[in-house]
Amino acid sequence: MNQDQLKALVGQAALAYVPDGAIVGVGTGSTVNHFIDALATIKHRIQGAVSSSDASSERLRRHGIPVFDAGSVERVPVYVDGADEIDGHGCMIKGGGAALTREKIVADLAERFVCIADASKLVDTLGKFPLPVEVIAMAAPQVARRFAEQGGVATLRAGVLTDNGHPLLDVRGLAIAQPEALEAEINQWPGVVTVGIFGRLRADVCLLGTEQGVRTLVF
Repeated sequence: MNQDQLKALVGQAALAYVPDGAIVGVGTGSTVNHFIDALATIKHRIQGAVSSSDASSERLRRHGIPVFDAGSVERVPVYVDGADEIDGHGCMIKGGGAALTREKIVADLAERFVCIADASKLVDTLGKFPLPVEVIAMAAPQVARRFAEQGGVATLRAGVLTDNGHPLLDVRGLAIAQPEALEAEINQWPGVVTVGIFGRLRADVCLLGTEQGVRTLVF
């Protein structure tokens, strides 16, 4: 199977975690697009979705799935999203699709985080994938210097603004052995909106697409 087929496999498998009558938390990205397409096949069984990006909201609406504003929903039973990297404890790097802040907001509403990914995303230590950081524009150079002090090289993602209108830094050269601690530290730096380490809001379950089928990891 190619990577796209593996993504479709886990997107379909995630339907097993969607309870009847639910408002479903929906993430962003190419793997999630497969989940949205699969979700459309059971749209008569759910109330709708809360989405983490304009792109996902548009895809949901095209399928006739109602999209609720996150501010109008107190809790959702499940949030389904991909990852750029995930470790053996369910901690992730996310933000390759530039939706990390809204992804954290929707993930925080959820009782369960189901990560869907192909097997290449499972790593021993986070950091090979560049760490996305959403920042206030005027703080970008200052935040980049802070990363340099920690051995990281931060560069602006050219031509990209988040749905919130902010630029992104991508940070290379980090080995993130303690995700929660580093996440907490970076989130305190002035000008940082969100760092793409999902440690506090880690996955509860990961559905990995492999050549042998879907491998389920429970954390």
